[in-house]
Formats: sequence, structure tokens, C-alpha cells
Amino acid sequence: MSGNGAPELTVEGAEGLRVAIVAAQWHTTVMDGLLAGALTALREFGTAEPTVVRIPGAFELPIAAKALAENGYDAVVALGVVIRGGTPHFDYVCAAATDGLTRVALDTGVPVGFGLLTCDNEQQALDRAGIEGSKEDKGREAATAAVATVVALRTVAAPSH
Repeated sequence: MSGNGAPELTVEGAEGLRVAIVAAQWHTTVMDGLLAGALTALREFGTAEPTVVRIPGAFELPIAAKALAENGYDAVVALGVVIRGGTPHFDYVCAAATDGLTRVALDTGVPVGFGLLTCDNEQQALDRAGIEGSKEDKGREAATAAVATVVALRTVAAPSH
């Protein structure tokens, strides 16, 4: 299972953070699970009520994440799912979304929680969606990673001159 070796993250000091979630709409059951997991984690951390923006699909995640990152959010959680089909479409969408989300984080300095499932089949996506019977909750993990990164970056002291 892909979750082997995952750290047990604890997050303290996240109260009041402004977090946005951008979530694709394809594969409703999987997406509802990912979104629920992210929202549950953010509530547990005491963040402010997150803004949730729904977009058509995974390819649109970077542009929405960038808009949110540039509008004062402390972190953005990006959620989506791409399931391999019989054409190279899967490879192009996965690469574009992954590269775009990385660029958003690096260009804006705002942590982006990576909750994009890139699966070979629907069962793999369901196993990671955080729904009943799932083995993992990638929505929760993405939200936790984004908030934990914000908290960690607060400890980085600016160099004195």
C-alpha cells in the first residue's frame, strides 16, 4: 500500500489560519471523501472556516490554487483524482497538474497540500478517498501537510543583516 512509511504528523499552532480548498468535480464519490477528510482535519486543527472552491477537473487545480494563494490564504489544499484510461490523456493531466501545483507553491511561497490521486483504476482511488472501507484518507493527509508546513515555516528565522 502506498501509505507505508507515512509520518504521523501532529499540528499545533494552526488556530486561525486561513486555508482554502480547491477540489475537482470528477469522480463524485472519491471527491466527496477527499473533501470530507480535508475539512475534518482542518476543524481538528482549529483553522478558520476554510473556503471551498469547486472546479471542473484536475487540470484546473493549479490556476485556482494560484488565485487563492495570491489572495491572502495561508495554505491551499488541492484535491482531485485522475484515473488511467486507454489514452495518454492521463499522463498529460497528471504531469500538468503536479507541475502546476508545485509552481504555485514555489512562486507564491504558500504551501499547497497535494491531494491529487493519480490511480490506475477506480478501486485504487476509492482505497485512498477516506470513505467507508478505504485504507487511506488522502484528503486529510493533504490538509495536514499544508497546515503543518505553514506552522513549520513560521519557525524559519529571517537572516539578520
